[in-house]
Amino acid sequence: MAQLLIVHHTPSPYCQAMFEAVISGATDPEIEGVEVVRRAALSVSASDFLAADGYLLGSPANLGSISGALKHAFDCSYYQILDSTRGRPFGLYLHGNEGTEGAERAVDSITTGLGWVKAADYVVVSGKPEKADLERCWELGATVGARLMG
Repeated sequence: MAQLLIVHHTPSPYCQAMFEAVISGATDPEIEGVEVVRRAALSVSASDFLAADGYLLGSPANLGSISGALKHAFDCSYYQILDSTRGRPFGLYLHGNEGTEGAERAVDSITTGLGWVKAADYVVVSGKPEKADLERCWELGATVGARLMG
């Protein structure tokens, strides 16, 4: 069975709504043979990254970058997973109130270094997530999950 790892930092109700929509998409009954594993960014380990076949990353955009928690997840695992996770698909959802470009650049830099493959457009939401934003989060989860099927 393939494994999809969702690594998230979910400190606000808006991030929580996006997280739940991503999970709903990733766990859609039509996606078969994919186990979805959720890990808070401060508790994820290199072993979690190594065991997964694909990734969904979720973070608020804080002070122009990803959350310290998501950065910490990569700081603690980067070199341990560097050569073993190349080519794996990933997706990203971000919530910010303004200026998410730095957070997108940070993820681009990290994932390029790891050799991960962007599986879908990033979902970036500013302010309160609207219905269409949550639908895009659902699509993100479903797209990355389906990519890991059979």
